Amino acid sequence: MSESTPNEVVERFGADIARVKDEVGKMIVGQDDIVDGVLTCLLAGGQALLEGVPGLGKTMLVRTLANALQLDFARIQFTPDLMPADILGTTVLTEGQDGSTRLEFRKGPVFANIVLADEINRATPKTQSAMLEVMQEHTVTVSNKTYVLDEPYFVLATQNPLEMEGTYPLPEAQLDRFLFKLTVAFPSRDDLHAILDRTTGSETPEVTPVLDAAAILRMRKVVRDVAVARHVQDYAIRVLEATHPDRKGAPEKVQRFVRFGGSPRGAQAMLLAAKIHALFEGRFAVSVDDVRWAALPALRHRVILNFEGEAEGVQTDAVIEEILATTKESAG
Repeated sequence: MSESTPNEVVERFGADIARVKDEVGKMIVGQDDIVDGVLTCLLAGGQALLEGVPGLGKTMLVRTLANALQLDFARIQFTPDLMPADILGTTVLTEGQDGSTRLEFRKGPVFANIVLADEINRATPKTQSAMLEVMQEHTVTVSNKTYVLDEPYFVLATQNPLEMEGTYPLPEAQLDRFLFKLTVAFPSRDDLHAILDRTTGSETPEVTPVLDAAAILRMRKVVRDVAVARHVQDYAIRVLEATHPDRKGAPEKVQRFVRFGGSPRGAQAMLLAAKIHALFEGRFAVSVDDVRWAALPALRHRVILNFEGEAEGVQTDAVIEEILATTKESAG
């Protein structure tokens, strides 16, 4: 059997993604950019942070995605009294039928393929750190024994931008662990009509499984094979460098309002996401426009404003948009 051509690989990838989006679209209305962003993180092997007010369908999105992909799903509601053992699992003493006792590890909710970490900024830093370690390493260590999580493994964390009382904001170094930060916008009037029609009527849409874990892992390998020309990679690097106020040629907003720029993880996130966006668009090579598409969600949580920027209410997205407007496609 001959190997598939790049065009055939792209067509198969696009067809699989279209089927997933069709199933998600049965339940989720008017959040195409968010769906694309979440799927990008899943296919890149990264994690996603969603910011939005309650009631915008964040939980429904993740649950629907898990059903469409035939993956195990777990939801963790983060609260100030949540302990690391509550999410990782714990070792307990159990008694056998013969009366003997032994130590047995009981897995926590992180042992699922897709985990919703709801309002992660409500947990204490100790519990946040335990969760973020799992996200980074895909392993759980309890009582000096390490357990490897099943792949694909994907965490979608949410935080509410309005209620800050009783929260523990994620430190910058921990925010850097997320591939994307996605901002969930309030739906339009037409979208609200569609939401009400679906949720208050007599019929409830049913989601049909269309892919499985093996298919997702195969698609992740395809992503890594997408070609990136040197000038496109150089563009991503120059965008990242422009987020640093001490770099020559940094835009005026960066020099004035930014304290720290993005880390190398930011460039990795942009490039991986750009590969996936190219596949979404039916191409097996990354363009500069793909990098531009990935820049906002990949960098908005990695660019840290200074006191002046915070005081004047400067939006990180506005800073990144100026960087994209002033960074030339070629270094020449």
